[in-house]
Amino acid sequence: MPACDFRAPRLFVDAPLAQDATVALDRNQSNYLGNVLRLDAGASILVFNGRDGEWQAAIEGRKRPDRLAILKATRPQDRLIDLSYVFAPLKHARLDYMVQKAVEMGAARLQPVLTRFTQTSRVNGERMRANVIEAAEQCGILSLAEVAEPVALERYLGQREANRLLVFCDEAAETESPVIALQGALQAARGIDLLIGPEGGFAEEERALLLRQPTILRLALGPRILRADTAAVAALALVQAVLGDWAGRGALAPR
Repeated sequence: MPACDFRAPRLFVDAPLAQDATVALDRNQSNYLGNVLRLDAGASILVFNGRDGEWQAAIEGRKRPDRLAILKATRPQDRLIDLSYVFAPLKHARLDYMVQKAVEMGAARLQPVLTRFTQTSRVNGERMRANVIEAAEQCGILSLAEVAEPVALERYLGQREANRLLVFCDEAAETESPVIALQGALQAARGIDLLIGPEGGFAEEERALLLRQPTILRLALGPRILRADTAAVAALALVQAVLGDWAGRGALAPR
């Protein structure tokens, strides 16, 4: 795959991309390019939409940037591996951080679940998607993670596909090597749902319900108790290193 050009500004546009196409900029995009980045007409940027790969584009507009002329393709569209990040929502800035890191780590779907000890029951889906886009713009990512509506944990478990591997990060699990545990699940990985609970932990009835799920791996993340946003990064790194696209071809197919 061609390397990403990290020196060129990147912008997500929700429009079809093809050679010689013209894409209109909204007010926020125009302000970002003209007033924040100080780019004038004729300047070159990179654009993507999560579907058509990455393209080089030229800014057009007399007084301010108001449209883009699509010039040529720079990278083909890729596909994320079938990895869903399932989590109890956090508050404000820590949720923003967690979403951004999950995107950087290659999660294809973000699924908030509400548990007994969840810190907040209100989730701003638009803000989550804005964080997904920002992380993708900054890190050269082409495929956007899907942002799902929050659901109760019990409902989520009742509707998920039974043949998917549920990696349940549980501070009450015995502390063994998480790498060895994940290696033992290689044959079972037909799509992964990685679950991180709230900082108050799971209620006993929730833990019992989780342990009755088919195709489950109860995973400890070492001898220390981690904050939920730290646990997210640690668990996603482990899954990617053993089962995902950090392991070369990996065990997971694209979503």
